[in-house]
Amino acid sequence: MSNWVRVAPLEEIPKLGARVVRSKDIDIGVFRLADDRIYAVNNSCPHKGGPLSEGIVYGDKIACPLHSWKISLVDGKADEPDEGATACFNTKIEDGVVYLELKE
Repeated sequence: MSNWVRVAPLEEIPKLGARVVRSKDIDIGVFRLADDRIYAVNNSCPHKGGPLSEGIVYGDKIACPLHSWKISLVDGKADEPDEGATACFNTKIEDGVVYLELKE
């Protein structure tokens, strides 16, 4: 079963920025790209646990603020030569509001 959680109106998430949604188990970074696509990943870098929401968004990637690992917002995988991945979450925009799907 899934549960769609309201994050924020789209215009309240800055382009190339993020918001953090805290679930009972993890923090999830919700990112807005320059073209208004929205992606969500576990807010913890697979390398050393850096807060991805504090990194730099470029294209469809996020650069971890601790060690500059590049993480794909599309599939959560680290760019080579680094290895590892973080969990991805479904998002949607309805009537100008961003939603995040949390699995129960």
